[in-house]
Amino acid sequence: MDRREHLKLLFAGSIGTGLLLSSCTEEDLEISRQIITENSETYGRTDEELLRDQQLHSDTFFTEHEREMVEVLADLIIPSDERSGSATEAGVPDFIEFMMKDIPSMQTPTRGGLMWLDNQCRQRFGETFANCSESDQKEILDEIAYPDEARDDMQFGVRFFNRMRNLTATGFFTSKMGIEDLGYQGNRTNLWDGVPQHVLDKHGLSYDQKTLDESLQEDERNKIAEWDENGNLIR
Repeated sequence: MDRREHLKLLFAGSIGTGLLLSSCTEEDLEISRQIITENSETYGRTDEELLRDQQLHSDTFFTEHEREMVEVLADLIIPSDERSGSATEAGVPDFIEFMMKDIPSMQTPTRGGLMWLDNQCRQRFGETFANCSESDQKEILDEIAYPDEARDDMQFGVRFFNRMRNLTATGFFTSKMGIEDLGYQGNRTNLWDGVPQHVLDKHGLSYDQKTLDESLQEDERNKIAEWDENGNLIR
């Protein structure tokens, strides 16, 4: 089973449960606040500058750098394949941006998680996550994508990646591209061709002419029925 099939099953099994968009723990919130405080460049800024920053963030949650990280991360989770485009092509980053504003409790753990990911990449490769090579990006993600195999000191990253993977899967499989990937065809008229002829013959039965005349014929499917002024079906 490939990664997209796994995410598809994860999404299908979680519809209606809210599981994919579950929030984070108090521990993650506290760790995220600490990471944001330690990595935010607020030192020396005036009150007016800080107020302006807050107004900008109220219009668009992700900074340009964070948005780039979200796009790279989403496309590593759901890359394009022979069936459809990537998560970014399906509009997943816009969905995640929307979710940050719609559920504000997700903002701090998501921002803290992105900073944590950048810090890990700087310490290991000397580059931010978005500027690392794809092989370096996957090396980090491989350490947080499999909870049962992750080290204890990577558990914050594991929970962050779980949320981003859930957001990506939800955003992708609720997009037009994702719905087509699922093969969902929507509500359609159920067609029944009646009892097969060989079954009728086996039991010595047959449809009477009245039933056949009133039944929908194969070549009449998708046509709108017509009725006379007395309510009788014309065809």
